[in-house]
Amino acid sequence: MSKSVKRVARVLEEAGLEAGIVEMPDSTRTAAEAAAAVGCTLDQIAKSIIFRAEEHGTAVLFITAGGNRVDAGKASALAGEALGKADADLIRAQTGFVIGGVAPVGHLSPIRAWFDPRLLDFEVIWAAAGTPRHVFPIAPGDLLRLSGAERADFTG
Repeated sequence: MSKSVKRVARVLEEAGLEAGIVEMPDSTRTAAEAAAAVGCTLDQIAKSIIFRAEEHGTAVLFITAGGNRVDAGKASALAGEALGKADADLIRAQTGFVIGGVAPVGHLSPIRAWFDPRLLDFEVIWAAAGTPRHVFPIAPGDLLRLSGAERADFTG
């Protein structure tokens, strides 16, 4: 098990939750791939979308339902500054994860985060567990709590 996956498992276990991390034979890099792999609806996939906060130069996280897109204007308003594209180096440095496997928990450094209320419509959602081939199931309320994210409307 990779260090990234172990970090995610540790966060879940320390919260008293079953880690339930599953390694898929194929990539779960996209929400559609992940939904097909685990047999759930697209919106049951919790995507971790990372932007670069232009003023601070740090990564910010938007956890959104698989079928939703982050609205740049709404996201920037929540962050209180312009947001730009986060490159692989920034994502890796701040979260410890590679693009396509960014988990919503277990980051190397604290990260400001927002949570799509659409995810709360489900009993169970699935999120990346640190690599493009690892995912885990979780109750959305638990993910909201563990991620430290703020529930907000940022999709469009």
